Amino acid sequence: MEARTATNNGLRRVVGIVALLNLGYFGLEFVVALAIGSVSLFADSVDFLEDASVNLLIVLALGWSARNRARLGMVLAGILLVPALATIWTAWEKFSVPTPPSPIPLSLAGLGALAVNLSCAYMLARYRDHAGSLTRAAFLSARNDALANIAIILAGATTAFIWPSAWPDLLVGIGIALMNADAAREVWGAAREERRGAMV
Repeated sequence: MEARTATNNGLRRVVGIVALLNLGYFGLEFVVALAIGSVSLFADSVDFLEDASVNLLIVLALGWSARNRARLGMVLAGILLVPALATIWTAWEKFSVPTPPSPIPLSLAGLGALAVNLSCAYMLARYRDHAGSLTRAAFLSARNDALANIAIILAGATTAFIWPSAWPDLLVGIGIALMNADAAREVWGAAREERRGAMV
């Protein structure tokens, strides 16, 4: 019992730190995305806001029963779809004015986001199987975001040196949307399994 309480306290502290990091970088990346007209950075910034919300909800739900955590996990699966939908809408608007974003701010913002997400994924890795679908949602978000950030950096390099077009940024933004949709599917599946286990 004492070990579980210590684990919960450690998880609560880590998730709180992760939430603050995500919230802080959301503001920075969102401003850069608007300034340079980047679909991929916009998608990633909305994803940072979503991650902050997910982690704050996890802090609140750690003391809940397995059944209630499973229900919240299903809600979080829906929340994970929000960045995907926002990105698709932004990409659609970008098609009408396909100007490429400035590649240097794009790559630098992606590099900063990568540092934040790798730090979050590292902190969450030891807890990814604790508290069922909730911490799985947080870990998957951080892991997927790190992969997305690498793609953003490559999009900036591609725009600067190979293909000066809006397409590298658009393709990465759409890829981030698809990744978030897949994460939502995984969290939904984990929450359903957790709910079935709680009902036995």
